[in-house]
Amino acid sequence: MNILLAFAPFIMFVIIERAVGVLEGLAAGAFVSAGLVLRDWISPERRVKLLEAGSFVLFAGLTVYAPMADGESWTIGETRLRVDTGMLFLVLLTIALRRPFTLEYAREKEPEYVWKSPPFVRVKYAIAVAWALAFAVMVATDALLAYRPELPQAIAIAVTVAALAGAMKFTAWYPDRVWATTSR
Repeated sequence: MNILLAFAPFIMFVIIERAVGVLEGLAAGAFVSAGLVLRDWISPERRVKLLEAGSFVLFAGLTVYAPMADGESWTIGETRLRVDTGMLFLVLLTIALRRPFTLEYAREKEPEYVWKSPPFVRVKYAIAVAWALAFAVMVATDALLAYRPELPQAIAIAVTVAALAGAMKFTAWYPDRVWATTSR
């Protein structure tokens, strides 16, 4: 469940952005990200994770940058494109650095011998790739809507919900499926 909490800043951004505005949504994402980083930093049994620290840098950076770049005139689609692209970059960065973000969460729950096993690591890479694919679909949809604003915003909402739900379901289903097939 902690892995899903890592996406709380993104979810808070979407809710506040829709209800109040773009700048407020970015600030809310930064605030929630800061809370997660602070929680991990002060907890003796936790470590600050790359995804959560990166989310804080993304949201705080956009919160500071937006007013300087006339961010108040950014459409919801343009802002979501920036945020979703940043989230996609963060997930891909963890994979490229050979530290898929999913492993950082597993290390808090599993003993070392488990998270060092090759099958376990492969499962965590697969889950990280599933999240990358979800964000890639969202980025593609955001780009389409940013450049074709006459299309209904409901498309972005439906794609976001479907992509995130798919990634969450895969995160919950895939490890059980792998362990069930390998233990036969």
